[in-house]
Amino acid sequence: MTRLILSTSNIMTGGPSIIRKPGADRSNLELTNSLRSNFLAAQQDYSPPLSATNGSGSPRSSSDEDLPTRRPQSSIWTTRDGSDYYVPTIDWSLSGLCEERSQYDITVKLFYLHGAHVKDRTQHTKDAINLVLKELGVDSIDLLIVSFPGMSFDGDCEWEADKKNSAQGNDEEEIASWPALEELYNQGIVKRLGLSEFGSEKLSRLLVRVKVRPQVDQVNIKDCCNVPPPLLKLAKLEKIELLTHNDCTDILPSGTLRELLGQGIRGAGVLSESKRGINGMRGDLNPEWVVKYTAVVRDRGVIENKGYFAVAELNE
Repeated sequence: MTRLILSTSNIMTGGPSIIRKPGADRSNLELTNSLRSNFLAAQQDYSPPLSATNGSGSPRSSSDEDLPTRRPQSSIWTTRDGSDYYVPTIDWSLSGLCEERSQYDITVKLFYLHGAHVKDRTQHTKDAINLVLKELGVDSIDLLIVSFPGMSFDGDCEWEADKKNSAQGNDEEEIASWPALEELYNQGIVKRLGLSEFGSEKLSRLLVRVKVRPQVDQVNIKDCCNVPPPLLKLAKLEKIELLTHNDCTDILPSGTLRELLGQGIRGAGVLSESKRGINGMRGDLNPEWVVKYTAVVRDRGVIENKGYFAVAELNE
């Protein structure tokens, strides 16, 4: 088994190709474009210059069929460390923020994905936070928000959305996952805990069963106009801050990830499309989690560093 660790680096320093485009609300476009852009940048940075000709003095063809043949070997711009495989290679010496830690508000959002084992969420949580801390060169984050699979806030109106939300997800799995977050809070690594897409009934049921209560509930109301009055009332009563977002819950489906890493025109060439594993790794690919991090300079309200890590298991 190989653990694939994908990273975007700091997307605030990237070009327009990785910026969320109009109409991309609630999509994974920012993540996929950022990963693809970072893969391409790494291929260019770590690879020797490619000849502009085909050896006969004629310009190299730019046809679709020719693109994969000109792609550098993945071993040049990726790194294997035991069972971990970094796509692309990460130069940790370039990590860190420009100013003192006290000058930043750091928010992290962790997406538990469909198909990953619930029993592994404790380790997934620790791994995700450790990667973010290392990338930003800090020892704590201000807010950790978790997104559980199967949750949404959709409906023809806010009342319907809140009602539908009450039956979504899995209460027992969500409660079983919470102690890993509480541990980070108790250790001082995380200052505040939050969750995403919890309506009034879901939130009420969770509050009575956890030791460290969430202080933030993040909801997407794009498809239901307003925050439901029952949720507003509960949040006020329990002193929970309500935030809005436009993230996609199913942020990295397996098919999307395989396309990103595959041999296609827009793929990175890491995974093989042959059963024999020619031109890449082969096996069953299972995305496990995605983490998004944002570091905002407090006195200026400017995002200095924003990026993603995504992890998948490849059973070879």
